[in-house]
Amino acid sequence: MIAALSLGLFVGIVLGVVGGGGSIIAVPALVYGVGMSPAEAIPTSLLVVGISSLAALIPRLREGINWPVVLIVGAAGIPAAWGGAAVGRLLDPNILMLVFAVIMVIAGGRMLLRTTETEGSCSTGPNRAFRSCAPKAVGVGALVGFLTGLLGVGGGFLLTPALTLFLGLRMKQAVGSSLAIIVINSAAGFGAHAAGFTLDWPSVLSFAIPAILGSLVAARLARHLSDKHIRISFAVLIFAVAAWVTAGTVTA
Repeated sequence: MIAALSLGLFVGIVLGVVGGGGSIIAVPALVYGVGMSPAEAIPTSLLVVGISSLAALIPRLREGINWPVVLIVGAAGIPAAWGGAAVGRLLDPNILMLVFAVIMVIAGGRMLLRTTETEGSCSTGPNRAFRSCAPKAVGVGALVGFLTGLLGVGGGFLLTPALTLFLGLRMKQAVGSSLAIIVINSAAGFGAHAAGFTLDWPSVLSFAIPAILGSLVAARLARHLSDKHIRISFAVLIFAVAAWVTAGTVTA
């Protein structure tokens, strides 16, 4: 119970600050910290992260959310999440966790390589071009949605880099838009995994309540952080969790 409370708080803080990354901590935390199996941790993570992301989104509504991108990416991700969940049932859990770690390292490396911000076709600035934005947004949504279903993640650790690197959103707008998409993806992924699954409500609540409170507080504090600091912190976090997941899988 103590592990669930403390890890849930940490997940919420991460979601509130960087607009993602909650699931890359939640799944390993539930498996290695709380003692759930991957099959139990995945739907539990999706439920908790989805609710926490909704809570973290509320303080960011004033900063502006790119709703056209949110709707396109979210809609493309729903069927892809169901497909990813179907594939995930066929794979060994240890293989899934190692795939998880590899993708995290790639995403973290891409965030560190980003040195300048340029507004792209999906931004709300003068370079906006919806016709060229829509296909890219659909592609990002399908890829992230598939990984959401496959790995049981909300997709934020991929969404934030994808929204900035490929769709040209500014970091702070990408964080808020990422949270909105995570809510959609988490709901779709939870629906795909929850069939015939019974939640362990004491564990879920002890993990979810501090996560929600942490995300609300952290989202307000994150307004005072620069985009560069958020990006670097996100990358360092991803590398640390990737190392944790790899070590836990190899020694299992």
